[in-house]
Amino acid sequence: MGMNKISKLLGLNIGIAAALIVVFSPGLIGLKIGGASVFSTALGCAIVFVCAVLFLYGNYKMLTEKERIVQTKELDSPSECAAALRLHRQKKTFAETIDLLLGQIERIEEKQDTITDVLQQKFCPTEISFQKFQAVVTEVTDIFYINIKGIINRLNAFDEKDYIFITRKAGRTLSEEFREEKLSVYHDHMAFVSNAAQQNEQILLKLDKLLLEISKLTSLESNAIENMPGMEELNNLIKQVKFYR
Repeated sequence: MGMNKISKLLGLNIGIAAALIVVFSPGLIGLKIGGASVFSTALGCAIVFVCAVLFLYGNYKMLTEKERIVQTKELDSPSECAAALRLHRQKKTFAETIDLLLGQIERIEEKQDTITDVLQQKFCPTEISFQKFQAVVTEVTDIFYINIKGIINRLNAFDEKDYIFITRKAGRTLSEEFREEKLSVYHDHMAFVSNAAQQNEQILLKLDKLLLEISKLTSLESNAIENMPGMEELNNLIKQVKFYR
């Protein structure tokens, strides 16, 4: 059972217990069942019934529902990508990497805003120079999120329970050839996630370099933009990704 599901179960049951304590505690609301007041008895019984239904139905639903797998084609925004990553936080194999990826999403959104602000100080949005910078930043950001979605696909495919079984003593009862074949599949997933996360760090670094160059600009001819070191690095990255797609 994942930590997300455990935390939801604890939240539900603690909430029900707290509600009953507040309602029936003499120092608080202090409702009594079987007391002199018919209304108090009826209300108390109704509250107990509702809490019992919530307890039974809520626990049953949470314990029996399957973990949702989010398809990357459903993801349309950075917040949706972040939410899809959080669904895999219970996978200890990737816990640190997922935290890194969530931070990367926050950072690239901030960098986009900062670059746009600086460009607006240097150029008019209708100028070709402004549009060239923005077009490259947009394309590189698209590559960033292609990496994120690729990672989410790999996380969806990674069966951590099976991976742990194969790596532990119990899994050694299987033939060595079979174990190595299964492990190679899991190691491929792990390598992809690690490499994609590293590529995203490179993208963030390249955007930082470009931002530094833009902030130093005093004047610039439109045709000189492509020769800026920061723009060259980003354009080369875009070409590489298009070549390998």
